[in-house]
Amino acid sequence: MNLKTKAIALTLFSLFAVNSRAEFKTFPDGSAVPAWFNNAEIPQIDKLGKKYVVTDHGVINDSTVIQTPALQAVIDKAAGEGGGVIVIPEGTFLSGSLFFKPGTHLHIQKGGKLKGSDAITNYEIVKTRLEGQTIDYFAALVNADRCDGFTISGEGTIDGNGHRFYDEFWLRRKVNRKCTNLEALRPRMAYISNSKDVTVSGIHMVNSGFWTNHLYNCERIKYLGVTILAPTDGYPKGPSTDAIDLDVCNDVLVSNCYMNVNDDGVCLKGGKGTYVDTIAGNGPVGRVIIDRCTFGKTNAGVTFGSEAWDCSNVIMKDCKFEDTYHVLLFKMRPDTPQQYRNVLIDGATGRVRNAVEVQTWKQFFNKVDRDPMPASGVDNVTFRNGKLECTRDFYKDKKIDEYTLTNFTFKDIWAIDPSKSFDTKNIENCVIENVVLK
Repeated sequence: MNLKTKAIALTLFSLFAVNSRAEFKTFPDGSAVPAWFNNAEIPQIDKLGKKYVVTDHGVINDSTVIQTPALQAVIDKAAGEGGGVIVIPEGTFLSGSLFFKPGTHLHIQKGGKLKGSDAITNYEIVKTRLEGQTIDYFAALVNADRCDGFTISGEGTIDGNGHRFYDEFWLRRKVNRKCTNLEALRPRMAYISNSKDVTVSGIHMVNSGFWTNHLYNCERIKYLGVTILAPTDGYPKGPSTDAIDLDVCNDVLVSNCYMNVNDDGVCLKGGKGTYVDTIAGNGPVGRVIIDRCTFGKTNAGVTFGSEAWDCSNVIMKDCKFEDTYHVLLFKMRPDTPQQYRNVLIDGATGRVRNAVEVQTWKQFFNKVDRDPMPASGVDNVTFRNGKLECTRDFYKDKKIDEYTLTNFTFKDIWAIDPSKSFDTKNIENCVIENVVLK
């Protein structure tokens, strides 16, 4: 199924009601789930301030013209008048990097499309966060910094227009096999930073040039009924088009979303390196709930790493998988002290390559001397109520001396496991109860 077909098939998916859901009461460490998590209502734009329909303010309905200055002028006007909602009406509007201001919001109407330029020269170079570090790099298409209460909503589409960036990335890889993501010079779709009470709802986000959603140092984030797509088959695939990257973020709800991207679905980040815990700007990720989402051909439903070091209290509840590589993936870097703990996967169903995997990750490895090196490990993981067809392994790990695996529970699971190698010898204190593997 190609992206266009998927988008048509999923149009109704993003509009499903998000109120028929189980109530979450406690996190895996026993702490109470705040009431905030159990409110999945979509914000009403009528309550967000004055509407600024861009075509009423100097923006023309012409999909061939890059209109970054005109679109930015509407955002600035709204901010200067006390805030409001920037409305993209029916039609396609082409732009480079846009910067939303406090009090402003983005709403894309049905049939409307905000489309990114496919020339990197249309994206400003700014101080930003990428791959676990703060660097000068290209801004995203949609940027919002220190915008508490920021929302993106609507039935329309944000199109990253990434195919030219994909072509260039794979061409660079042919010349230099060690070419990094940053050397390929491509923009993210949305970068939201230093903000609280962020909500993204209903929207279709397709063909991002790089990571689709990158949130840094944010609290109380909700993604509700969002469809996120990038090419996963044929040529060119969309490299590193992660659906949602949570970088030093806490209190996150991802509910009733669909993700089919050529990398991770929900990915936890926060920094990397031997002294990761001493570097300003790095930090933990915690209290994340992923509820009733469907994952297509992504690398994993939820991934811990590779740029993460302190992640805890993560719940994935009643999610479906359609040829996904992993339900749950831990990337363990021997060059970084990492503690991943308090994880619950409850009610996973569908078809995956591996249900749970612990990988030793040495991409761009850079270990330096540190004595003593803080301990690394994965602790308190529960996987229960699963019904899965695995095409390789139900559980897979590669244990090395740099980290420990402790207190795993597998309970009430039925799975097809072709490898017949449910080997948990590397886990200290592993409980297996009512697990049927065929």
